[in-house]
Amino acid sequence: MRIVSNEVGDSFFTTDDGEFFRPTHHTRGPWDANACHAGPPTGLIARAAEQAVPDKRLARLTVDLHRPIPFAGFRVDVDVTRAGRSIATTSATLVDGDGRPCATATSLHVVTPGGGREFSDGFEPPLLADAEIGDFPIKRLLHGLPGFSGEGVAVRYPPGDDPGPGPTTVWMWTVPLLADEEPSPFQRLCPIADCGNAFSRWVEPWEMGFVNADLTILAHRDPQGEWLGSRATSSWHADGTALADAVLFDEQGSVGRALQTLLLTPPPPSAPP
Repeated sequence: MRIVSNEVGDSFFTTDDGEFFRPTHHTRGPWDANACHAGPPTGLIARAAEQAVPDKRLARLTVDLHRPIPFAGFRVDVDVTRAGRSIATTSATLVDGDGRPCATATSLHVVTPGGGREFSDGFEPPLLADAEIGDFPIKRLLHGLPGFSGEGVAVRYPPGDDPGPGPTTVWMWTVPLLADEEPSPFQRLCPIADCGNAFSRWVEPWEMGFVNADLTILAHRDPQGEWLGSRATSSWHADGTALADAVLFDEQGSVGRALQTLLLTPPPPSAPP
């Protein structure tokens, strides 16, 4: 379905033709004023994959980030690489306005025939009703412009958690990808999935960069509701590599995991003190 969305205030993207997407200020990333936070573009990649395989549930999406995703806009190309009766896969490429690939992705889709047996992994989510509104973990973006941590994102912290460094549990709400389209459950999961490195950082971004080179989201069921949760931890190492690992959940329990490979780098010279 081709959609047209030109509302700037309440979505991550606008589009004139349903093919080329222009980020709003809600999508600007923390590191570079001309680059996007990878979570919302990952949502558009998930959207393209789901449209290519409409008869199966998207269960896994892996995105490799080759270069910064441009704030100037991009399109998403997708091909079905396997079209089985039970499992399908796709390959997607996020392409900038000059035709250069900025990210590639693969997805796995599965049938949901029903008739299975229900077992819990024992994860008990914190009560959303007990969580208090707080600041996004990264309060100062390195460029000083409006971005992903602004009014397009809201966070709530369970008792005992806060925006400070270290392992963190948090609830998050975001604006939709497009103003006139309800995001799918998996699409809604993408922005919070790409925040594990920020939620579980060990220092602030003006002390060290912790940019992710990829993002893998695995969802064993569809999340429910607009407020979704993340329980994130990170392992950082002296050689400059790191991993962020987050349990993703809703009010009923866990829905999957998000994994990010991180590169630890010195902050840019322009970073605020």
